[in-house]
Amino acid sequence: MQNDKNNFRIDSKSMQQIKETLYNICGINIADSKQTMMQNRINALIKMPECRNIESFDDLIRQVNINPQIKQSFINSFTTNKTDLFRESYHYSDMLDRSLVPLLSKNAPIKIFCSASSSGEEPYSIATTCLYAKGIFQSSSSIRITATDIDTQMLELARNGEYVFDSRLNKIPDWVELEKYFDVSRNTNGTLNLKAKSSIKSMVNFQQLNLFNKTYPFPNADFDIIFCRNVLIYFKQSDQEQILTRLHNLLKVGGTLYLGHSEDTLGLSQRFDRLGNKIFVRKGEENI
Repeated sequence: MQNDKNNFRIDSKSMQQIKETLYNICGINIADSKQTMMQNRINALIKMPECRNIESFDDLIRQVNINPQIKQSFINSFTTNKTDLFRESYHYSDMLDRSLVPLLSKNAPIKIFCSASSSGEEPYSIATTCLYAKGIFQSSSSIRITATDIDTQMLELARNGEYVFDSRLNKIPDWVELEKYFDVSRNTNGTLNLKAKSSIKSMVNFQQLNLFNKTYPFPNADFDIIFCRNVLIYFKQSDQEQILTRLHNLLKVGGTLYLGHSEDTLGLSQRFDRLGNKIFVRKGEENI
């Protein structure tokens, strides 16, 4: 492996060190075929100010393990943050048509967990859906959305709630009036600048959480709805099942779990009723 100040060339041994270090910290499982991606991300990492005194690849790995700031930058470098407003919109339709209905009808308090919030589009889509539904039912339900991510850079973007939106590429449900929930301005290229209004920002509490942690800082049966979409795919199947077990325990009986289009409940399938479109409802123990 060749090293210089601005470019640590990754060979098979160093690639394995990166994979093992990343897995031990946060459970992300990178395929061996991703060497070029790992090379690019390591090269970007060592150019960051906090890494300016690192002279070798071995020193980088050592610092990742002992320096909290470099460790977080290492994590941030390898997270994937693909997201859009109202992505997989059938889940928001299900919220309107089914999962929110009994709660809003009874004016019950509602707690929602968005477990991989990335740059914030998903929790703000959830908040928008809830506000729209509250208006339909003229409900007085209080609604709190806890949105977590491991990537601190993404959490900062999420708290800001500012996005560039291209309606030609990203479709949103017909019922969404962007101007009700975002400050909107149009760019010359036809895209929109969106800034989340306080009406939806105030509903969301962003905080850092590593889904690979053995415990989560929430009581059992605390949430009515949990979103865990398009993040399990980055974990080994055995780790996916452990994460799903923790999420199951956080969900109320009768509560809804929304997964990404290529994800499933795996060994926990008997604990949920499957409604289709990756929508799962937690069963009571007597029904398992």
